[in-house]
Amino acid sequence: MDRRALIAGGASLAGVALAGAGPARARDLARPTRELMVPVEGGRVYVRVDGDLAGARAPIIMAHGGPGGTHASFLEALALAGERAVILYDQLDSGRSDHPNNPANWLVSRFVDELEAIRAALGVARWHMLGASWGGTIALEYGARRPTALAGLVLASPLISTRSWLADARALIGELPTPIQEELRRCGALTLPAPPPSCDEPTRAFYAAFNRREPPAPDIKAYTGQGRGFNAGLYRAMWGASEFVSTGTLKDYDGEPLLAKLEGKRTLFLCGQYDEARPVTVGAFAARVPGAGFGVVPGAAHGLFNDRPAETIGMLRAWLARQDVLA
Repeated sequence: MDRRALIAGGASLAGVALAGAGPARARDLARPTRELMVPVEGGRVYVRVDGDLAGARAPIIMAHGGPGGTHASFLEALALAGERAVILYDQLDSGRSDHPNNPANWLVSRFVDELEAIRAALGVARWHMLGASWGGTIALEYGARRPTALAGLVLASPLISTRSWLADARALIGELPTPIQEELRRCGALTLPAPPPSCDEPTRAFYAAFNRREPPAPDIKAYTGQGRGFNAGLYRAMWGASEFVSTGTLKDYDGEPLLAKLEGKRTLFLCGQYDEARPVTVGAFAARVPGAGFGVVPGAAHGLFNDRPAETIGMLRAWLARQDVLA
């Protein structure tokens, strides 16, 4: 299937899902139903719950990207909280969680273990999980463990393997205007572990095209500015200097063998039309999980909930509703 066909399929799914989708987000971001700090190996993680954990529909927990991002990237998804609880959290050393800044904690398996600690603290028997970008790695690893508590798994623009991620980055750089491509190569952005400031402008051009294409809503921008934000040190240690070079502990990460361990009917792959995780790549991963769903959010880059919140939430809402029937 070529890239245009993948995008067309995603657009079709979005059109169906948006029927009766309701508002894109809940606007009162300052009033979660519950907040708590959950002990995990190495410290405590911040957890935010919006909605009724005892409701008829299984809640959904969302793992943010980075490494070093925050739960704020999912605030648009709180529009789902009227029908099922939405659980957002900051991984250790990120956002409002503890910051022990101990590299011994920066292991994929330990980040995955945070999930069960959160579930136990909240007393949730069964839930759905969505992981985006690096959070998609956490979701993949969690799904491959096949926990009985997992009702459904969503891999949104996921980092499945560093090899495939960097291949996508090279392909997308080739779509940028020639002067930007030349500057990225000339300044060392594609090879140096710590590129000079001259790389900043062409790197921003890549991000504007494939990471976030739209500014955040004003209330989300204000919320994001409260407390600690993105942990650049954690990002550099685990990944590297930018999205298209990896020199950190994830430089040899390969989760592709784990795809065979996922339960197809309970798995959905999502990405944006202009995503860093290219539709052709994410679609190929979905095809390796028989029965898995796959959708492309039209007009979105890597930040699905930021760029096209209504479309993303509509697709997610429709898929979750189908999982409720299967439960």
